[in-house]
Amino acid sequence: MLRCKNLTVRAAGDGPEILSNVDAEFCPRALNAVIGPSGCGKTTLMKAIMRLIPSSGEAFLDGHPIADPGELAGRVGFAPQFTTAIPQLTVEETFRTALDLTVPGTEEKNRRLNAVLDITGLGEHREKRVSALSGGQLRRLGLGVELTLDPACMVCDEVTSGLDPNSESQILELLRQLVVDRGKTFVCIIHNLAKLDSFDWVTVIHLGVVIFQGTLPQLLAYFEVPDALRLYDKMNEYSPEFWRERWADFLKKNPAHFYWHTAPSSGESSGTPAPAGGTELSRSPGAGMPGLVSQFITLLRRRFLLFKRDTGYLALTMAITFGFPLIVVIFAINGLPNVPEVPLDRVLASMEAFRQAVEVQRTRMEAGSLASGLIMFQVILLTLMGANNGGREIAAERTLYEKERLTGLRPGAYVLSKIVFVSIVACFQGVWMAAFVKGICQFPGPWDLQLLTMISVCVSMSIVCLAFSAVMQSAEKASLLSIYLVGFQIPLSGVVLALPPALVWVCRPFINAYWGWAGFMRSMHAERIYDAYSETALGMSIADSQTANIVLFLQALTGIAFIMAGCFRRRPL
Repeated sequence: MLRCKNLTVRAAGDGPEILSNVDAEFCPRALNAVIGPSGCGKTTLMKAIMRLIPSSGEAFLDGHPIADPGELAGRVGFAPQFTTAIPQLTVEETFRTALDLTVPGTEEKNRRLNAVLDITGLGEHREKRVSALSGGQLRRLGLGVELTLDPACMVCDEVTSGLDPNSESQILELLRQLVVDRGKTFVCIIHNLAKLDSFDWVTVIHLGVVIFQGTLPQLLAYFEVPDALRLYDKMNEYSPEFWRERWADFLKKNPAHFYWHTAPSSGESSGTPAPAGGTELSRSPGAGMPGLVSQFITLLRRRFLLFKRDTGYLALTMAITFGFPLIVVIFAINGLPNVPEVPLDRVLASMEAFRQAVEVQRTRMEAGSLASGLIMFQVILLTLMGANNGGREIAAERTLYEKERLTGLRPGAYVLSKIVFVSIVACFQGVWMAAFVKGICQFPGPWDLQLLTMISVCVSMSIVCLAFSAVMQSAEKASLLSIYLVGFQIPLSGVVLALPPALVWVCRPFINAYWGWAGFMRSMHAERIYDAYSETALGMSIADSQTANIVLFLQALTGIAFIMAGCFRRRPL
């Protein structure tokens, strides 16, 4: 089963050692407890064995080296201390999603769903939202999610922490049932030393060093304490080095201490009864994981369900989608002003003719500036929508993603689901902004090109902000960076405030707002209003619509590359 040799973990790469040359082995088909004072390295040890955090040394599963956590999918489950279940989903939806991501075949998934609901005792709560579950029910839910893959071994981080005594006993009874009926192996990090009599094998960690492994009676004799509650007091009487040396001497004198190595069966048997009876969970022989497309559809379906149920986020998105265009049209509720033609006769024979020419020029300047300003206003508001779409999307659920990745979720399926979701929302926002403002303000020019440009603006910014969410450590930082990017759009676009010539083509390729504005403006190149603006543009270059949309597309591609880099790189749970 699980074991490690010379396992060392350092803080922040080259920092102090959290674990120091740890050797440990866990009893198969049994309940294993991992105990020790807070901060001693219990969770770190199990994450290091599963290769969830950087470490040196060796780790093994059934005698085979563990090089990557992906190798453990379906073989070792991990139930973290705090649930990663989504509050807006029901119990059944939570299990169903886990099955859709990991188990092929409708019939098999239905059978497993019923089995997990039965084993965890959550059948009567299947329609209840996760947010409404009690602490004990949440622990059962977390165990049930792991059981959908039917792993032979499960690592549970403080599975009973914070529960009342009755709930704690029920969870431990459930684990014992799975050991007896299904032959499972559980490695449980616990704090309640009074519950050690429920476990078959106990591992004691002290300041980053494993100082004992054995049964509870062996532990009491080894440390010479009358009960487990006195253990930590005894440990603190001596240094970790003392306990390490004592443990090494004990193992030399007792070579058969890890008794399952000498068991007559397949090599790893603790004497626990073989599986018999109970609810069957085993996967059909030869069944594989669902493909990328299947996982993508599952994730996208779940994301839209959450979008509908998260009333706060839904209300905000709808408010800015339909409210921002209303703000734009206020400035031209009666449509854009008519742009008079420049008189062909430029010879001003009288003061009246001069006055009329000045008035024509003023009207043209106002109309051109108003059109330019309204276009830029639309673009900036669409970039703000994009920041709302993508800024928190991945970072806010990073723990859930990493957890599901342990069970076999393909990063490509996750990335694709996020890109498609934010792009669909952004497309709707871009179409509505362009159509509503064009219809009210009566912008001239082709519908198709203007719609495409506004869609490209919002989709591009949504994906760029999604990239921030994929590479940043927290949702707050990603969201803040997205807002900063929006804030710099106007000054760095060079449309409102002229940039120094040396900075124009340094900044412009990265400025979403300039290309959206330029693409929309050039779509009106055959109209008087474009000529009116050009007369006042003071030589400013305006990219053609095709170039603008290509650049926006390239910005989106760059964002996708960063999203992939951020999501394919593993992060600690």
